[in-house]
Amino acid sequence: MRADIRIAWTLARGSERREWWRFALTLLGALLATGFALAAATVAAVSGQVSIPYAHGLLNQPGERAGVVLTLVLLLIPVLGFLGQCARIGAVHRHRRTAGMRLAGASPAQVRRIAAVESAFACLAGSSLGFAAFAVVLAVAGHTPPPVAWAGFVAVVLAVPLIAALVSVFALRHVVASPLDHVRRTDSDRGRRAALGSLLAAVLIATAGLLFLLPAGKGITPFALLILGLVLLTGAGAVWVAGAFAAFMGRRLTLRAKSPAVLVAASRLAHDPWAAARTHAALLLVTVVGVGFVAVRGVLLAALGEDGYRPVDLAFYTTGIDLAGAAVLVAVAISLCGIAVGTAESLATRRRGLAAQAAAGVPHGVLARATLLETALPLAPALLLAGAGGTVVYAAYATVVGGPVPLLPLLVPVAVYTACLLAAATSLPLLRRVAHPAELRFT
Repeated sequence: MRADIRIAWTLARGSERREWWRFALTLLGALLATGFALAAATVAAVSGQVSIPYAHGLLNQPGERAGVVLTLVLLLIPVLGFLGQCARIGAVHRHRRTAGMRLAGASPAQVRRIAAVESAFACLAGSSLGFAAFAVVLAVAGHTPPPVAWAGFVAVVLAVPLIAALVSVFALRHVVASPLDHVRRTDSDRGRRAALGSLLAAVLIATAGLLFLLPAGKGITPFALLILGLVLLTGAGAVWVAGAFAAFMGRRLTLRAKSPAVLVAASRLAHDPWAAARTHAALLLVTVVGVGFVAVRGVLLAALGEDGYRPVDLAFYTTGIDLAGAAVLVAVAISLCGIAVGTAESLATRRRGLAAQAAAGVPHGVLARATLLETALPLAPALLLAGAGGTVVYAAYATVVGGPVPLLPLLVPVAVYTACLLAAATSLPLLRRVAHPAELRFT
């Protein structure tokens, strides 16, 4: 392991200029993860009932603080997915060096470990910057955390690079670099993770049903488990639909497509149909939550307005709702960044095939439309299912509360779909570079 660390450090120091954007993205992901974790540790370090002059009293009680901590911890999920995307594109981009290491006797597992450690160095820089910025914020706010909180801060700064390295190893488990300067992927899970998520959701729903049947099980806990199970079930189903629909459309359109762009996109989907499911998994889950949140927010605010709360009391609830909405928006933004990075990773992986197509006379516009279709085709039915799942969630909530069922949240999947296409379009400048015929020199 010590030799792997030395090799990773040497490779990081000798990186080419065009690789620094990957380091910047990894550093940004680590900075976000550190910020969320440090904020959660700061809130968790507060004990008892206190008076905090922020958030309209939302942080005064231990129960509300626990909800804030849980929200901040959940935001780490899309951030870790984003770091995994950065690790994958990094491994493929450094294929010539990994091929050299394979020729020198390195195993595929060792190559993946070195790539993960190299990402950990960027994550350590990001976590250090995050801690420095967080310390400045604490100094400006005049807040002095207890000593145990500072120990937690140090643990967070050290844990973020370690967790990022583990995520990178997990993300690179299907990437194999051969000694002949070729990078390929082994067979993906083919929906096994979606099936595991569905099984977990079924357990949560069954547990909620059993609690509802018990005499003392009519509180908020079984209902919360039911909602969580429905969200997880819909998200897992949307991930499976994305992969299955990509495989189906890839086979059908490969035989019947008349447009060159559709034919290129269909061939890619047929070759690796579960790539879209891997890239869109976090976004689909966040979409379910976003659809449900927009509707629940409207129903809850309408109910609070009918109860005649004073503006001072109403601000306590609206602040919590707005903070939850901000968390959902941050999760969507991070997931969109993951889609942009995933699209770039796909282009970098196929740069030789794209260069061969360009050299054969395929116009750049055709390749650009094919790149967008690879995102658009499998994502459309998955987002439709995610929107339907979110509708079921907030319809159940509206039924319990007794409020109306709004229709505005149905526009959320449309907005997310448009944002996904725009995120995928950000990788098109990279397409012009990787599809250059000069890349054929390295075949």
